[in-house]
Amino acid sequence: MRIPDHPTLILRMLQHRLKKLSTASPILAASLATYRRPCGQPSCRCHRGGPLHAAQHVTFAEGGKTRTVYVPKSLLPEVRTWLAEHHRLKALLHEIHQLTVALLRARARFLKLKAGRR
Repeated sequence: MRIPDHPTLILRMLQHRLKKLSTASPILAASLATYRRPCGQPSCRCHRGGPLHAAQHVTFAEGGKTRTVYVPKSLLPEVRTWLAEHHRLKALLHEIHQLTVALLRARARFLKLKAGRR
């Protein structure tokens, strides 16, 4: 992202990104993991050397501990959109941070120039 030098242009970019912060979907700050394991049925192919069953979990930190929640296959597309929304907002917040720091530096520079003109 290219950041301009003038505070007005920086402020315009910042306001544009602040408008993008709203979301209509849930946000899930977790990581999705797929694991494979055998089931509990002795007659299943997974016990005879066949392919294992795949399952998905989301993992997140809660109260200093790592928590894991099973994700059913029917909810997997929806959970992926929630995770993608979190990643989108995280990147957007990083850009907002960069623009705010640039705005602070630009305004300080222009105030310093303005004080020197008196």
